[in-house]
Amino acid sequence: MPVNTFDVIERRKRITFFKLGKLWVFKQFFDNRELFNALLDYYNKDLYRFEFKSTGARNNALKLLEKNGFDYDLVEDLKGYVVQLPKNAKYAQVLKNSVAFKEAANERLFLMKDLAAVEEAVVLGAKIVEAEVTF
Repeated sequence: MPVNTFDVIERRKRITFFKLGKLWVFKQFFDNRELFNALLDYYNKDLYRFEFKSTGARNNALKLLEKNGFDYDLVEDLKGYVVQLPKNAKYAQVLKNSVAFKEAANERLFLMKDLAAVEEAVVLGAKIVEAEVTF
């Protein structure tokens, strides 16, 4: 008997866009080269993230992402997405999944690309920052 696949809902990937000052940013690896090329003008290769200076540019990217099977979250309050590690801790794995980071006197602060990355960072020894942080 054949399996009925009509009830299967395709799982869409989610991208979290963060408002950092006047920029909207996100971090995502795209298997689809055509989609990456369509967003290439917004890619900051030094920070490994996409940056949008206007709401219009961000909205155009959101439409393109939706057409290509992505859902998104728009985040202005960074609480819950920021983690910290002591300055002397290994941080490469946490940095890899962060959208932004900065160094303070005794620690490094990371804005993680999504909540799954936050959970992974905690497993690696990071602590979630409760205070408000700006990047």
